[in-house]
Amino acid sequence: MRILGIETSCDETAVAVWDDQKGLLSNIVASQAEHSEFGGVVPELASRAHLRKIIPLLARSLSEAGVEPEELDGVAVTYGPGLIGSIMVGLSVAKALALGLGLPLIGVHHIEAHIFSSLLQDPEVPLPLMTLVASGGHTELVLVEEWGCYRVLGRTRDDAAGEAFDKGAKMLGLGYPGGPEIERTALGGDPEAVNFPRPLPPGWDFSFSGLKTAVLYYLEEHPDARVPDVAASFQRAVVDVLYRRLTSAASAYRVPSVAVVGGVAANRKLRERVSSWAESSGIRAVFPSPVLCTDNAAMVARAGSFHLSLGEASDLSLAAEPRPPLPEGRKT
Repeated sequence: MRILGIETSCDETAVAVWDDQKGLLSNIVASQAEHSEFGGVVPELASRAHLRKIIPLLARSLSEAGVEPEELDGVAVTYGPGLIGSIMVGLSVAKALALGLGLPLIGVHHIEAHIFSSLLQDPEVPLPLMTLVASGGHTELVLVEEWGCYRVLGRTRDDAAGEAFDKGAKMLGLGYPGGPEIERTALGGDPEAVNFPRPLPPGWDFSFSGLKTAVLYYLEEHPDARVPDVAASFQRAVVDVLYRRLTSAASAYRVPSVAVVGGVAANRKLRERVSSWAESSGIRAVFPSPVLCTDNAAMVARAGSFHLSLGEASDLSLAAEPRPPLPEGRKT
C-alpha cells in the first residue's frame, strides 16, 4: 500500500510517499524563511507560501519516489491543529487528488502524526509508550496504549516549549526559529549562571509563560548579562521541565518505552538527559531523526497508512480545524 502524505499546518510545506513494504520512498520539506524577519510565523505569509510551493513539491516527491499518481492507494493530509489558512491549502490539494484519482482521503491529526514519527524511527518500539510532544505550537504528554488509542495526560496551559524558545531567542536578540538559535548560543554559556524557575503545575500539565517572563525581567535588571549564559540557563530550565514531566510520568505508569517527538525533540541536551535516564532505568527511548522532528509529511503518510489498513477514511466534507482534540480511547 502506497500513501501520499501532505503536511501544511504551519510554516513547512511537505509531501512524502510511504510504502508499507519498502518504507519511506520520499520526504520533501520546504521551510519558509520569509518569517525570520518577524521573529515568528505570519499566518497570511504562510498560506501564500504554501500555495506557491505545494504543487512543485508534490511533483518532486512523486518523482523521487518513482511513483505515478495512479499507483497511489490513498492520500493522507493534516486537517488540524494548526493555522487554518495553511491547513486549507494542503487539504484542498489532497481532496482534489483523492477525487480526481478515485482514492480514499485520510484526515490525520497533527499530534497523532508526530506520535507516528516515533514508529518511523523504531518500528519495534514496545507499547505502552509514554510520548512527549514538544514543538513550537504544542507541548503534550500522551500515553500511547495502542496505535490509534491515546490518553492525553497533560498539556501546556499557555506557551508551548518551542514557542518559549522562540520568544526567549527574540528577547536575546537571536534569530528565528528560536530553538536552534538558543541551543547554538548556549554552547558558549554557563547553564548555572542564572537560576530560572522550573514551573511544574499540579498534575502532568506544563507552563512556560512564567519562565519566559523571568527571562524578560532578568534581562531588564541585568542589561550587561552575557547572552550565552542566559541562553544556556534558559535552555536548562526548559529541558529540566520537559525531562521531569516525561520521566515522572513514565515511572508512574511503568511503561517499557518513551519517545520525544516534535521540533524540540531535536534539542541535544534534552536527548542526552532522557537517553541517560532511560539507559539507567532499563527503558527504551526513541528520538526521531532531526528531519522527522520538525513538521514533515512522512509522519502524516505513516499515520494515514495505519488508518487506511483498518478501513478508516474521511469523506470530502473533511474540514480544516485549528484546534481539534486528539482522538482518545479508541481501541483497534
